[in-house]
Amino acid sequence: MFNFLRRKSDRKVMVIGLDCAAPELVFDIYRDELPTFRRLYEQGVYGNLESCIPAITVPAWSCMMSSKDPGTLGIYGFRNRRDYSYDNMFIATGEYVKEPRVWDVLSEAGKQVTLIGVPQTFPVMPVNGRVVASFLTPTVHSGLTYPDALVDEVLKLAPDYQVDVANFRTPDKDWLLQQIWDMTEMRFKVLNHLMESDPWDYFMWVEMGVDRLHHGMWSYMDPGHRRYEAGNKYENTIRDYYKLIDAQMAMMLDRIDDNTVVLVVSDHGGKKMDGGICINEWLWRNGYLALKEDPPQDVFDENGKRMLTPFTKVEVDWENTKAWGSGGYYGRVFLNVKGREPQGTIAREDYEKVRDELIEQFKAIPDENGNDIGTVAFKAQDIYHKVRNVPPDLIVYWGNLNWRSVGSFGHGGIHTFENDTGPDDCNHAANGMFILYDPRQSGGGREIMGRQLMDVAPTILDLMGVKVPSDMQGGRLLGD
Repeated sequence: MFNFLRRKSDRKVMVIGLDCAAPELVFDIYRDELPTFRRLYEQGVYGNLESCIPAITVPAWSCMMSSKDPGTLGIYGFRNRRDYSYDNMFIATGEYVKEPRVWDVLSEAGKQVTLIGVPQTFPVMPVNGRVVASFLTPTVHSGLTYPDALVDEVLKLAPDYQVDVANFRTPDKDWLLQQIWDMTEMRFKVLNHLMESDPWDYFMWVEMGVDRLHHGMWSYMDPGHRRYEAGNKYENTIRDYYKLIDAQMAMMLDRIDDNTVVLVVSDHGGKKMDGGICINEWLWRNGYLALKEDPPQDVFDENGKRMLTPFTKVEVDWENTKAWGSGGYYGRVFLNVKGREPQGTIAREDYEKVRDELIEQFKAIPDENGNDIGTVAFKAQDIYHKVRNVPPDLIVYWGNLNWRSVGSFGHGGIHTFENDTGPDDCNHAANGMFILYDPRQSGGGREIMGRQLMDVAPTILDLMGVKVPSDMQGGRLLGD
């Protein structure tokens, strides 16, 4: 299956992946309390790592590890249109990633790989090594590992092993914190065992706990958040979790040798969420989205909570609709085009005019006080090397990611300050982070600017003496 012709380099690489880790927390705000992170970047090189568009876990980790943009992968988020019908969506598990990722290239070169928790590794595929799949795995008994027998080893070490927390959008913060701490401790049990149980050349793990904690707890630590209260009981929770990761990393790094390069990466950062823009409410009120019946407005339950109507529960008048949208940390807007969608209304010759019109109108949507929020919108054809499968017609960063997209109806207006899928304090920031530490070289704490996700895979292959495929789109973290 694999070509076991080793190249001359004996360098090994350990990739420490922290989903949503924020560079300003690691490099600035918490720097004096994170001695392991600090040692790595003060003795290596580091910097911001620009995420892909959209800046979201799926497809960001696959963009990083394949050095291909979302358009080339044909994956534009967790949920994607399968075709141009109105309701045929799929969740982008690993089976939809058709481009080789770093571990595929390394396996073909005879390198031994170990992967734990890397997004879009379920369903597991054969590698020259071992895989413990990621958070999209339905249960630990539904194909968690490669080879299959590895799951018994994992569950013997950590009988309650979790691929993710059950519900990070919950008002019960004590319960959420316990889940995250338990999940992380079990992950490190497995990581530490797999580090030593079998040889490896490439060892990569991704911890989702950072992302879950940011979404659940950001308002408790950020004085700039509209819900922040000084002195609250959870004020230091995020800091304490970073300290937990730092301490666990220290123990892992004590057991690797000088042949091993360490690369710490995050797929995107985190930032306060100022609110949500109700995209379908706006499209409906502005004549782009037609409904056969007006959605309920200002309806409350017995506890005074708004009763919202998801987009999937309204009856759309497609014959009179020009556009509809989806909720999420970024907005996705789809146009109803003649000859493309089943009941299209926009003539093909008017397609660009309508897209441009919507972009200008989206940019003009202010906050609740009439202030400009700095919205940015993207066309797939303008930002990707290729455009495969069915992209959104527009990708919208409301408030340049300070606001999220809300797809439901019934908020009483186009602004909302409560997330319709459960409490969520944080949006994604366009910059993640990287630290590259090579024990054989001294980087002297040099900060490198202008690096992006797709630079990671070529860097890893270079370090390990494996030829970089010519169709990888990124450069090198240290420069070409």
